[in-house]
Amino acid sequence: MRQSSNRPRNRYVNFLRPKAAGASGASPAILAGNDAESAVWRRIAPTSWRQIGGWLVALGWWTLRIVAGARHALFRRWRTSLQFRTVVTTLIIASIAVVGVGGYLASQISNGLFKERLAQAQQESARGVTQVQDSFSNASLSDQPRVSSYVKDTLKLLEVGGADDNRKYLMVKIPGQTSKLAVSASDSGGVTTAIIPDELRAAVQGSTDGQFWQSIPLPTGTTGVHPAVVVGSQVELLKTNYELYMIYDLNSAQQTLNYIQSVLWLAGGILLLLISAIAWYVTRTVVLPVSQAAAVSEKLAAGGLEERMPVTGEDEMARLATSFNKMATSLQDQINALAALSEIQQRFVSDVSHELRTPLTTVRMAAEVLYDARDDFDPINKRSSELLFHQVERFELLLADLLEISRFDAGVAALDVESLDIFSVIHGVIEGARPVAEANNAELSVVTRLRNHKCIVEMDSRRIDRILRNLVLNAVEHSEGNPVKIFVSADEHAVAVAVRDYGIGMSPAALGHVFDRFWRADPARARTTGGSGLGLSIAMEDARLHGGWLEAWGSPGDGSCFRLTLPRTRGGELTHSPVPLPPDGGPATTSRDLYTGPITLTTGSIGVVGALGNLNPATTGDIGKAENRHKDPDSHETTSRAELG
Repeated sequence: MRQSSNRPRNRYVNFLRPKAAGASGASPAILAGNDAESAVWRRIAPTSWRQIGGWLVALGWWTLRIVAGARHALFRRWRTSLQFRTVVTTLIIASIAVVGVGGYLASQISNGLFKERLAQAQQESARGVTQVQDSFSNASLSDQPRVSSYVKDTLKLLEVGGADDNRKYLMVKIPGQTSKLAVSASDSGGVTTAIIPDELRAAVQGSTDGQFWQSIPLPTGTTGVHPAVVVGSQVELLKTNYELYMIYDLNSAQQTLNYIQSVLWLAGGILLLLISAIAWYVTRTVVLPVSQAAAVSEKLAAGGLEERMPVTGEDEMARLATSFNKMATSLQDQINALAALSEIQQRFVSDVSHELRTPLTTVRMAAEVLYDARDDFDPINKRSSELLFHQVERFELLLADLLEISRFDAGVAALDVESLDIFSVIHGVIEGARPVAEANNAELSVVTRLRNHKCIVEMDSRRIDRILRNLVLNAVEHSEGNPVKIFVSADEHAVAVAVRDYGIGMSPAALGHVFDRFWRADPARARTTGGSGLGLSIAMEDARLHGGWLEAWGSPGDGSCFRLTLPRTRGGELTHSPVPLPPDGGPATTSRDLYTGPITLTTGSIGVVGALGNLNPATTGDIGKAENRHKDPDSHETTSRAELG
């Protein structure tokens, strides 16, 4: 083994570390220059390494970002594209098939070529050994030089005559023999016992008539090797046994195999490209109409009723496009018909409401005259005048609701915004609801933790008064004599008023329709309780005009709660409500998401309906705070009560 030299390392060290002053072979000027260079190197090297480290970190970070972005793009493409998913799946399956088949074919071809070349080598080796042994048996030699020359001449014939004339030989004496005429070794040049495996030599030495073979790497040149097979047998010359090996270079067969494998892999790659192109074309032919149908469906859902799919050819996709277009046309006709009918109905309600106002005013005047003079009538006429007066009043309220609904439908409802204290509106509502509360033996109270019981809100006081009056009257009528609490809280961005009763409550089915027009929870109950069924619908539209939420919660036997949430400034956007739903910690739904429109979310017998928004409790600021769960207001909260009477 060669010993490595230390000279390069010493030169490198000497370059970086100059010799000490006074060393031989160095002048003072050179030493000064070396010292300056070393000082500069010491100053520059740390900075350079830090810069290189920073560049490497930045490069690694950008590489990770690119890889992550590519991975995210591929995953997103996989999720959203049926064509991409189909082509990739087809390509993966085809790749597995091509690799499997190609590997199997390459293995079979390799085994076939090797077996064929091995059989040929064994036949040639057996023939060559026979010829050599026959020649050795007829030899009559008496001195060492003639024996060596005879062996070389005889073995040289083994180098030619093979299938590719690429055969080498090696003959060595079996150890332990002491014949004076024995030849130690003879070879064809460049072949030594070092390339012969020990296992093969042991097998050859142990058998006088057997033929053995083994694959070996045959050194060529300085670093290269060729695949080869060596076949060994014993021969005898002048009563001395020798090991005779014939080495066959299989490089030509290996080159043929490499060529076949390259052709196989090239054909496999071309096949994969063709399969990918076919899969892309087929899936595009099938998926493109589906994608067009999806795009047209989205446009139809967005209101583009004139959108249609292109129809090409007469195949299944063309029939699908034709059927889809017929369906879209039918839907357009039905939607247009419903829109026209709705417009007619809205116009009818608006016209009838306006036309009824004049005769209703006359009837009301006559009813008031009869009602004022009822004491002069007999009991039957007196009762009739009272019924007439109250029913005309009820009819007038219904007509007012119809007119308000027609304004909402026509989109002409507008807000008259002013900055007011919402507590003034709440107390006015309580004062107006006092007779109904007394009749139902219900106590009304306001529960709040706002400082000074004051909260300024930009609102239309008439509409907010109508919303709260409707909620409070409904709560009183369904409270069954239990208290009705009005919870008020606010923060910097929103204010919420929740009306909570502890009466009969609402079922999940009722919550699903509580904001529908003309809907009543019990259509069979007497008309002495409940209104026309428009109150909550109008309240929801009023809340929407303010950009607010109107939500409902209810559970049979646990009562119900309606929560109004408003932005404190006009145009503000709500993200939460300062009051939980329900505000007193009663049973509530586990869902935290509500969407626009009357949606029912249930958990057991509990349901939640939201006209707008969600149920996320708010974290309150300095203006007001609302607990996520309110306890008894008498024990832990400052309670402002508006007692009746």
